[in-house]
Amino acid sequence: MFDNYTKWANKSMKKLDVMDIKCIKWSTAVFTLMLAKLFPVLLGLEWYWYGLMGIIFMWKPLKKIF
Repeated sequence: MFDNYTKWANKSMKKLDVMDIKCIKWSTAVFTLMLAKLFPVLLGLEWYWYGLMGIIFMWKPLKKIF
């Protein structure tokens, strides 16, 4: 089931241009801010935990690029 979704997602991503990707990034940022506003407990972590999570989440895409 996950393989079918992955194939569909990869095929759909090829249709997107740079502006579409930027809109996805902005909508993700705004949705994250909304979650933080609705659930303030999410903001209770120290700053370095967010930095660590950011590094973990960007590791694979950066590895593919470079």
